Amino acid sequence: MDKNDKQLSLGSAQSDRMDTSVNGDLMEDAGKVHMDEAQSWGTGIINDFKQTVGTHWVTEMTNFNQKTFAVTLLLFITVISPTLTFGAVYGKETDNRIGAVETILATAWVGVVYSLIGGMPLCVIGSTGPVLAFTKSVVRIADNMGVPFLTFNAWISCWLLFYCVTAAFFDLTRVVRLATRFTDEIFALIIVSIFVMDAVGDPFSPVGILRYFDPDHKSHEEFEDDPNYDYMEVALLSTILGFGTTALIFLFRSFKDSSFFCNDGVRSSIHDFAVTMAVVSVAMVKEFLFSSVDTEQLSVPDRFQPSYQCCTSSCDTFFPDDCVDQAEAYGSRPWFVDFSDLNGKGHVPIVAAGPAILAFLLVFLDSGITWHLINHPNNKLKHGEAYNYDLVLNGLFNFVNGCLGLPWLVATTVPCIIHLNSLSEKDKDGKVIDVQETRLTLLFSHMMVGLSLLVLEILQLLPMPVLYGVFLFMGLSSLPAMQFWNRLLLWLQQSSKYPDFAFTRYMEKKKIHLYTIFQLLFFGLVFLVQNISAISIIFPLMTLLCIPARLYLLPRFFEGWEMCLMDGDDVEIDEWIVRKERSMKTGFFSDEDYKDFELEG
Repeated sequence: MDKNDKQLSLGSAQSDRMDTSVNGDLMEDAGKVHMDEAQSWGTGIINDFKQTVGTHWVTEMTNFNQKTFAVTLLLFITVISPTLTFGAVYGKETDNRIGAVETILATAWVGVVYSLIGGMPLCVIGSTGPVLAFTKSVVRIADNMGVPFLTFNAWISCWLLFYCVTAAFFDLTRVVRLATRFTDEIFALIIVSIFVMDAVGDPFSPVGILRYFDPDHKSHEEFEDDPNYDYMEVALLSTILGFGTTALIFLFRSFKDSSFFCNDGVRSSIHDFAVTMAVVSVAMVKEFLFSSVDTEQLSVPDRFQPSYQCCTSSCDTFFPDDCVDQAEAYGSRPWFVDFSDLNGKGHVPIVAAGPAILAFLLVFLDSGITWHLINHPNNKLKHGEAYNYDLVLNGLFNFVNGCLGLPWLVATTVPCIIHLNSLSEKDKDGKVIDVQETRLTLLFSHMMVGLSLLVLEILQLLPMPVLYGVFLFMGLSSLPAMQFWNRLLLWLQQSSKYPDFAFTRYMEKKKIHLYTIFQLLFFGLVFLVQNISAISIIFPLMTLLCIPARLYLLPRFFEGWEMCLMDGDDVEIDEWIVRKERSMKTGFFSDEDYKDFELEG
């Protein structure tokens, strides 16, 4: 075959691929989403337990190896930093009724218990921005009603448990399963954007590496009377430490597929321990080479005790703010919340049922969408789902936390993705081959979080810019696996050089970009709501609206086969491609035609 014949052949093949006249007939239900049939009352919880904990518990508790140890250290670093950060913000927003100690304690005990009895142990439970925003609203409501915040919060926790058990009993988690890649990746990119902005510099709050260049940054206040303190020097070193940590992590991880070092075992070890080695290395550089530069250190409490210190025995005033002339605190608040401390308002337990509905929607959607994202078929998890069972556990955990004056916790998206990716084996194209489904990494890492309460002074040695570098890595490392992100990059690429995805092979470019515009529009709406504090409490509801948009709006602009290629899972997409290639070779595009052809043959 000469050059011209080859060009004609390639052109013909490309023309066949882009021929859309028969694509809609290749798969009857292509791109359609169906709600699962409801299970009998209560059986969903039982079935979830049987197919997860009851079947795979022993295997997941005994599959210890080198990766388990490496991922444990990574997960500890991934969890402890946002835990302490959220703890500091909780202290500010709740007048120290909930603080860093309470946040550490809640994260530790819930993580350990969930690792032992949870249905989906690759999921990480922790503090999130939407829950913090809701807690701020609860504080305002309690103040307006004239009742103690912790008591009101505890009564809401009781109703939250009731709603979670009721929803699981009637198998209402089926609604979350209607979410597809369209919704999952909008939610995931929102969470990734939070990590990246918090690391680099959040325009909506004074956190991030570049914020150190602001002379009024809170980290500079402590040294404002020190004539030798130079905030620009601190900002420059913080920038080097932060971005250097991120670069070093990616460098260490790149060795796995390189030719450096003597064998695969060494390269895999460097890859697995990349985050730990980078954090320790950069922290040591700061400590030994730049010890005279006062960078911001990780803020942790000095000792293990309730954050709220009392001026008097009634514990209704905070030491030292409300009793500046008093030498020391009378004591700490009790660990157990007094449910009867209603300030004479006996209707409070009933009123709490209203805010608890919003709290339930928050927990249901925040956790549910993260569960759905982690259990996507492309991740090839084999140990089953437990939406109903885990919803009951989530309600129970937050009920106990409410009783102890601890913060509510839900499934956290980016730590879950980091956990999943770290336990996954992938091919050169980034597709998951296999996942080590274990409970040990979650167990050991959260035991370390709990034990950190005994060595708080060691955690104080960690420079905050180094942890910002870890945040940045967590966000950036999640992007390549997102189809949404890869489609955004297509706008910057030459069309003839597009990466080889199923949708770039068979779809028109304008339809690909139109789909991306729709997804970007909904991302922008959710992002906007999430970052406006006055309405951020409805952030999960905005995310929920992406589901009906996918089910009813997008099909008006795209055919089923296009939705399949853009929004389906790998199995559905592969099946469509097989049928497409078969139709190009045989001319038969429906199952009936092809079966008749086989019989005649």
